[in-house]
Amino acid sequence: MSSQTSIEIASQPDCWQQGIDLLPQVSGLLPRPGERVAVVGCGTSWFMAQAYAALREAAGEAGGETDAFAASEAPLGDTFSRRYDRVLALSRSGTTTEVLALLEALRGTVATTAITADPATPVADLADDLVVLDWADERSVVQTRFPTSQMVLLRAHLGEDVAHLPAQAAEALDEPLTDEVVTAEQVSFLGRGWSYGVAREAALKVRETAAWWTESYPAMEYRHGPISVARPGRVVWSLGPLPEGLDDQILATGAHLVTPRHDPLAELVKVQRLGVALAARLGRDVDNPQHLTRSVVLA
Repeated sequence: MSSQTSIEIASQPDCWQQGIDLLPQVSGLLPRPGERVAVVGCGTSWFMAQAYAALREAAGEAGGETDAFAASEAPLGDTFSRRYDRVLALSRSGTTTEVLALLEALRGTVATTAITADPATPVADLADDLVVLDWADERSVVQTRFPTSQMVLLRAHLGEDVAHLPAQAAEALDEPLTDEVVTAEQVSFLGRGWSYGVAREAALKVRETAAWWTESYPAMEYRHGPISVARPGRVVWSLGPLPEGLDDQILATGAHLVTPRHDPLAELVKVQRLGVALAARLGRDVDNPQHLTRSVVLA
């Protein structure tokens, strides 16, 4: 019997297409070209915020200056000198304590937009504008289809041609996972530019689903120390292109190197599947990962 998490992972091609189709209805609610934007979130949403910020910075006239912060650490509000035209808050549940506290503190001082899966939550009352991806909501504790669908929508809004991505997600679902990655002792994920945020999410996903040792680094930084843990039986998985020469240096350690065949988001789908496969091998319940809850609500 398939886990709920596996079912949601498999639904991503359809969800990504719905994200593309939604854009005309919500385009006016998302950051405008040239706006100075802060993107905030927690956990997965923070890493997606980092990826989006890098994409928007590189988008030319369609984008603008963009920073990404963990909601609990965002230098926003009256006590900080940093100012933005808009704050974009990412929260699947719409109940995350740090996101709600930040939106409450910013009320009336800066334009705010929230992207959520559930409009019947407190985030709807605190954000000026709301983008709802209820068709990408999840019963699972671990996020998979919501953040990737959100990213497809945001990339489309920046003017990127994303029409091919649902098909790539389908390919990522069908591609067999190799024995080297399923039996790995440890995995390090690498990325460059916006794919570094995706690499951070990839590492989190395997930790959450399988309680397994993973790390993530900017690809250019991997040679500055982290490569010291590479050895036979361990995996280095790049979500984006590697710097010239790094592949040879990784292979020289005896570690198994995975280089991307697809878009970083499609590569992330494979990583989500790896987390499920590792959880099965280790006898862990992927739908009820240890110490985690679907939404973090602090007392």
